[in-house]
Amino acid sequence: MSLFLKWNGSFLTVQVELEKQSFCDLKVVNNTEHHIAFKVKTTSPKKYFVRPNTGVIQPWDSFVIRVTLQAQREYPPDMQCKDKFLLQSTIVPPHANVDELPPNTFNKDSDGEVIQEMKLRVVYMPPSSTQGNLGDEVLLEASEQSLDADANSVSFIVFVVCYS
Repeated sequence: MSLFLKWNGSFLTVQVELEKQSFCDLKVVNNTEHHIAFKVKTTSPKKYFVRPNTGVIQPWDSFVIRVTLQAQREYPPDMQCKDKFLLQSTIVPPHANVDELPPNTFNKDSDGEVIQEMKLRVVYMPPSSTQGNLGDEVLLEASEQSLDADANSVSFIVFVVCYS
């Protein structure tokens, strides 16, 4: 059985203002006939709130995940950021409840389970770099993700929307 994991590089762009929280929404779209469970992890859990960080998306449905950067007391040096997010997803049985998912649902070592992963790198943006008249909503990036395993195919789309 050969697996093919394909994704386009994606960024989570966060506008950083001193003493002010910033947030971005990740809209995850399930383009399959399967129920898909997801989990979001970050390299800096004290810096970001992710709500919800786990969930189940019904077939042909979507879900919005809010990522909040806590208020910062000083600007990062050169506005550089090494923070990353990992969005994991896998097929779960119909009518699966997020509270009843087994603890090993997102373990790569699970027998026969296919875990799809998408990495999002955080990019900081100063408050003055907002452009255009898009109101308070800016669609920054959309990338389609797909994973083929034999005849089964899992795909979803992630949209990143940031608010100021």
